[in-house]
Amino acid sequence: MKTQNPDHDAVDDITDQWAAVRPDLDTVPMAVFGRIYRLSNAMRGKVDKAYAPYGMALGEFDVLATLRRSGAPYTLSPRELTATLMITTGGMTGRLDKLEKAGLLTRSPDPNDRRGLRVTLTERGKELVDQAVGAGLGEQRAALEAALTPEEADQLAGLLRKLLATTV
Repeated sequence: MKTQNPDHDAVDDITDQWAAVRPDLDTVPMAVFGRIYRLSNAMRGKVDKAYAPYGMALGEFDVLATLRRSGAPYTLSPRELTATLMITTGGMTGRLDKLEKAGLLTRSPDPNDRRGLRVTLTERGKELVDQAVGAGLGEQRAALEAALTPEEADQLAGLLRKLLATTV
C-alpha cells in the first residue's frame, strides 16, 4: 500500500504550481474538487475489484442495487432505472441484457402498460447483490477508518452533502 504524506499530496503540487505562475488565483476550489475527483477514481477502482468476484462491475452492481433498494417485489421499469442511474437508455439496455443472461434479473411485460416492461431482481440476483454490497462497503469502510475517526467521517459526509446540494 502506498503511504502518502497527509500534509502534502499531488493536488498540493498542482495548486503550488498555479500559485507560482498565477498568485492572484484562489486555488482552494481546485484543491477540494481535485481531491474529490482523485478520491472517487481511486475508490471506484477498489470497489470494482470488490465486485469482481461476484461477476459484476460497478455498472451492473448499480442496476442490481437499485432494484434491491426499491424493496419487494424488487421491480422497476427500465425508465425508472435509467432515471435513477443517470445513464442513457442504450447503456441501460446493454446492462439489462447482460444481467438477464446471467439470470440475475428478468424482464416481463408491464401489466399496466402494454408497451412497457418491468425489470425484476431474481432470487439469485438478490443474493449476489447482498453479498457484493457488503464487499464494496468493506472497501469504503477500510478507506475511511485508515484516515478518519468516526466523528470526522460523519462530519465529512455532512459537508459533502451540503456542497452537493448546491451544485446539482
